[in-house]
Amino acid sequence: MEKALPSIPAKRYFTIGEVSDLCGVKPHVLRYWEQEFTQLRPMKRRGNRRYYQHHEVLMIRRIRDLLYDQGFTISGARNKLQELVQIERDKRRAGEVMLEGVEVIEVEDSTFGDFEDSALPEERDRVSQELMLVRRELFEIRDLLSSSH
Repeated sequence: MEKALPSIPAKRYFTIGEVSDLCGVKPHVLRYWEQEFTQLRPMKRRGNRRYYQHHEVLMIRRIRDLLYDQGFTISGARNKLQELVQIERDKRRAGEVMLEGVEVIEVEDSTFGDFEDSALPEERDRVSQELMLVRRELFEIRDLLSSSH
C-alpha cells in the first residue's frame, strides 16, 4: 500500500507543488505543517511564493514518516523531530571537534620546516609517512563516528 517516494532532484530550490509531489503530501498540508513545526521555514518570495531547499524536503519526508507511517501525533512528531535535530547537531559538533584536531595536525605539519632543513632525507621520509598514516587514521575514525549515529 505504501508507495515509494521519488528521488529528490539536485536542485537548489523547490516550489510547493514540486515538494508536494516529492513528499506525497498536498500543498495545504505543507502550509499547515509550517505552523506546527518551527524547523520548517521555506523561503518566501514575491506573492508569498514558497521555495524549499533540499534539507527542508528531507525534513518534510521525515515529518510525513513520523505522522503517517509511525503513527505519531503532531505533538509527538514535533518532539521526536526536535530530538532528531539535536542528535544531528551533536554528530556535527563531534565531527567538527575531530576535524579541528586534524586541522591542528595539518598546521603543525607545516611547522616542520626547521626539522626538514636539519634532518637526513631518510628521516624526513619516515616522519612524513608516519604523519600521513596518522592523518588517514584520523579521517577514518571521523568517518566511522559520523556513520555510527
